[in-house]
Amino acid sequence: MLLVVIALGFAGSGLAQAVQIGDIDVLATVPATPGFPEGVVAHGSSVFVSGPARFGTAGTGPSAIQVFDRRTGTLKQTILVTGENLAFEHALSNMAWGGAGRLFALSTQLGLIYFTKQGLDYAQVGYGDPVPDLPICPFSGSCSPTAFDMPPIVNDVVFDPQGYAYVTDSLQATIWRYAPGGGAAQIWFQSAQFEGGGPIPFGANGIRLNRERTHVYVAISSSAANPAQGTIYRLPLVDQPTEADLAVIHTYIAGEMPDQLAFDSVGNLYVSLALSNQISVLAANGTETVRYASAPGDAIPLDNPAGIAFDARTRSLLIVNHALLSGDPNHFAVLRMFVDDPGTQLFDPDSSETEFGE
Repeated sequence: MLLVVIALGFAGSGLAQAVQIGDIDVLATVPATPGFPEGVVAHGSSVFVSGPARFGTAGTGPSAIQVFDRRTGTLKQTILVTGENLAFEHALSNMAWGGAGRLFALSTQLGLIYFTKQGLDYAQVGYGDPVPDLPICPFSGSCSPTAFDMPPIVNDVVFDPQGYAYVTDSLQATIWRYAPGGGAAQIWFQSAQFEGGGPIPFGANGIRLNRERTHVYVAISSSAANPAQGTIYRLPLVDQPTEADLAVIHTYIAGEMPDQLAFDSVGNLYVSLALSNQISVLAANGTETVRYASAPGDAIPLDNPAGIAFDARTRSLLIVNHALLSGDPNHFAVLRMFVDDPGTQLFDPDSSETEFGE
């Protein structure tokens, strides 16, 4: 592996030291309450982490976004979500930067919401309505192409250059789309291939645009036909893609459960593998070139890695430990893996705005 000498503050030293591609250290530990973190966004001087992403939250406290110092990993602030009915299931999954000072997050109860910095605090604003619970097909109206009637579970979100937001629905085999300005979600694409199976029947999960902004990539974590199979699919970024447009990029066959996605600056696709506790890297042609795992002796090992995002400043990949199956609060963390690449930006920054979180 490439050996690099850099001053990244890896392992908290702040001193120049040798690190190798694939080396993992701990940027931040995430509080046990609400715990079970999933989403991650790096912007300005901060790293934002959302949660909880789990079932069994009825009767517990509100969902939250933790704000960490991007350099030191120090917890700076906790943003509590308002408006949830805490007597019922509530969760916060993934996030996206939407420009104009807005940090978007997906709430299972509230839909697509966003936060803006107001002085020392953050203001919460509703944006996209909660997605509907679809009946299974055939049905005269909108329906879900699944064999069983399942509730909606919004999972990940990405914006295109025109301001449309694309949202995966893990249990209804659907990608939703919100028009610029929000409002009601519309069905953008559905496929029975997106239906999950097995004990964790999540289908559509992570979603990203390629660096050319011409295609949408989506991770299907498991398959109804073969629960051990997870697939990365590609669709053209058009108004109405069809089943014929759906292309297989890569298939995982050993129960790895592909979760979240991130593109590097040259078009390689990084994939978090939630059950095998690894990070997979796919070349543009879909070939897997490498898998990264924790090394013996790592302070906190990869534990159901979920949200991933590039930190251009440290040329590293930020990885959120979901720790959903172990439930070990000592593993709730943001890990940082050196990859020597700044990643592909998910948005076009407005040069007139101040950096979010500073």
